[in-house]
Amino acid sequence: MRRVPVHLSSTDVISRAGVVSQLRPRPEVLLLDDAEADRAEVAVIITDGIDESSLRTLRATRSRGTPALVLVVTQVDDAGLVAAVEHGVAGIVRRSEASADRLVSVVRAAAAGEGAVPPDLLGRLLQQVGALQREVLGPRGLTFSGLADREVEVLRLVADGFDTAEIAAKLSYSQRTIKNILHDVTNRLHLRNRCHAVAYALRNGLI
Repeated sequence: MRRVPVHLSSTDVISRAGVVSQLRPRPEVLLLDDAEADRAEVAVIITDGIDESSLRTLRATRSRGTPALVLVVTQVDDAGLVAAVEHGVAGIVRRSEASADRLVSVVRAAAAGEGAVPPDLLGRLLQQVGALQREVLGPRGLTFSGLADREVEVLRLVADGFDTAEIAAKLSYSQRTIKNILHDVTNRLHLRNRCHAVAYALRNGLI
């Protein structure tokens, strides 16, 4: 069994010692000291709550190049939950639930590129995402994909084989507007051409 290299970070010595005692005997993980932190595949940050101090730690850890972040946290509110996800956290474990088995499960999931969040927190996160779409992005004609509704419609018609003139006629836009829409999409998403843009939209389930 391959051992996942893990680095622990905490300003609370007692909390850190508790997590160390849970993980050190486990053959699934390899605990690294601070000098070896740049070898970690998963960083476990132990904190009371998600505040500016813990977010700074997350940013610093991410900038060091650690691929996956896991939080062991005492309490988390909705704003902190969203902030953690925005900072790249892949796994969250409540301190009260941080058994050895649970910690190892979340660490291994994070190392595999998967997310692991308690079900009630996931439900709260999905509610926050839905509210953001309804109240902020939707009224501006935007989606989480970074594409506006009309951009999605243009790409859908391109995928259906229509040329610029036909798309312009169908949507009651000028041909110049259609060209500008496609140009904006390819530039913003760093795509090579309209075919690449269609492939991107298909791959992400947008059309």
